[in-house]
Amino acid sequence: MTGPGSEWLDDEAGPIVRSYALTRGRARPATAEGFDMITIVSTAGQPRSGSPGIGPEHVDILEMCLNPLTVAEISARMRLPLVVVRVLLGDLLHHRLITAHRPQQESALSKERLLREVLHGLQAL
Repeated sequence: MTGPGSEWLDDEAGPIVRSYALTRGRARPATAEGFDMITIVSTAGQPRSGSPGIGPEHVDILEMCLNPLTVAEISARMRLPLVVVRVLLGDLLHHRLITAHRPQQESALSKERLLREVLHGLQAL
């Protein structure tokens, strides 16, 4: 592409400013809660008509998450960098349009129990 505005386009990478524009220059979600790649996101509501700060990408996420998805899956399906998706999810969480659930971490006791079972299984061989 040549002419005015061509400095903002990389033929291989696409538009350079798109991610910056989608997040309005933000690199972190507006909420204090972070989003791990395996955080499960589901839609909790629909935006009101003309909700400020809700764009078409936000609506796409809401439609996708009618069936719960992980943050990594949302990023892959939207073909957007993870950092951008996290910012968009932060907006949706701030508006209470999504719920985010982190998988429970294993306790030290359950890890120890698993290791004991593996050890007993190996000893039985």
